[in-house]
Amino acid sequence: MSEFLTSLEGTAAGHQAALALALLAALLHALFGALQKGRHDPWLSRAAIDACYGLIAAPFALFVVPWPEPHMWPIFAGVFVIHAGYKLAQAMTYSRGAYTVVYPVVRGTGPLFAVIGAGFLFDEHFNAGQWVGVGVLVAGIYGLALYNLRTITLNRETMIPALGFAVLTGGFVALYTTYDAYGIRATADPFTFLAWFFFIDGWFMPLLTLRRWRNVPSSEFVPLLKRGVIGAFVAYFSFGAIMMATRLDNVGQAAVLRETSTVFAALIGWLVLGEKVGPRRTALMALIAVGAVIVEVAG
Repeated sequence: MSEFLTSLEGTAAGHQAALALALLAALLHALFGALQKGRHDPWLSRAAIDACYGLIAAPFALFVVPWPEPHMWPIFAGVFVIHAGYKLAQAMTYSRGAYTVVYPVVRGTGPLFAVIGAGFLFDEHFNAGQWVGVGVLVAGIYGLALYNLRTITLNRETMIPALGFAVLTGGFVALYTTYDAYGIRATADPFTFLAWFFFIDGWFMPLLTLRRWRNVPSSEFVPLLKRGVIGAFVAYFSFGAIMMATRLDNVGQAAVLRETSTVFAALIGWLVLGEKVGPRRTALMALIAVGAVIVEVAG
């Protein structure tokens, strides 16, 4: 499988595969965000998910995939620090703001910075038409966030701090997108990076939230465990899909396409979390999709 995937790098087939993987990552990332934002404390939800995906990944990292090359260990150290900052910012965001308000801000900030970062790190540059697409997509995402901010009544007293943390989280999204793309390109076998990423990354949140678990009613342990297992497999396919997309093709383009997750997030908020979706939201979601299409066509 590894040889087949690496053979697609830089080819037309690889471009099409990267497109499909980025869109799959968008859908799954929206689902992942909803899992963390559900009825449980978002700190504990994330800790349960991380503990599950770290434990499941351990035997694959240790005994199945090739071990990382020596130069990968400093890269993994950087990955751990960046993702720790991202998780802290994300938990602070979700614990203060309504999902349909803060999630678009996070996702709208990420692609803009990621495209700029990919230009510096990988010498990838968007043309004028693609920048128009980025502008349309980001306008749709932020328009959706502003509309939700005007109309929603949940957690309004903490919404301004939540929006600040959402912008910070978006910055971390751009940072980890470009840095992880560098990491997965730096090893011969992409599955080595993915297995060791989940194994290493799974430790931080469970250790950070040890004290919080003491206040969890015993009746909530099983639901949290179920959420953790489901979230672990969603994370494998979501993160794995976007990382493979960045290895096969343009990092900035994959990052932009992933942000159609905002459309999926709005649908999840409506169908699962009971948050209303009207004609204005529908129009803004269509704008996001149009922006993504422009980026793809103009490229």
